[in-house]
Amino acid sequence: MSSVEHFEDLKVWQLARQLTSKIYSLARQGDFAKDYGFRDQICRAAVSIVSNIAEGFERRSNSQFLHFLDIANGSAGELRAQLYIALDLAYITPGQFSEAHADAVAIGKMLTSLTRHLRSSPNRLSSDQPPNHLINPHS
Repeated sequence: MSSVEHFEDLKVWQLARQLTSKIYSLARQGDFAKDYGFRDQICRAAVSIVSNIAEGFERRSNSQFLHFLDIANGSAGELRAQLYIALDLAYITPGQFSEAHADAVAIGKMLTSLTRHLRSSPNRLSSDQPPNHLINPHS
């Protein structure tokens, strides 16, 4: 199997990108759209996940990548907490909450798995392949 050369090849980045779009879509609806501070905060948390995965990957060292993956994982936790608030304020439905929360949990698990892989590997990600469930190479 070829090496991971682009952050876009990482399944966790792809899922984080999809979740970010979902959060932005939810935040444009009803009373949610009018709560500017909260809307901006939840969107920033989602953007932080996808952005930190990309930034860490582009730093080209395991230690830097690990640092940014930890930040991304923290942002996934922040997003989960904010989803509870959005549910409590009736900005989102229980179904919307369940779907977005499950996505955030899955991303957190993938980030943890990738972090474990990198910590056990002496080599850079691009030369030491992560588990197959974490990558989705370009065609």
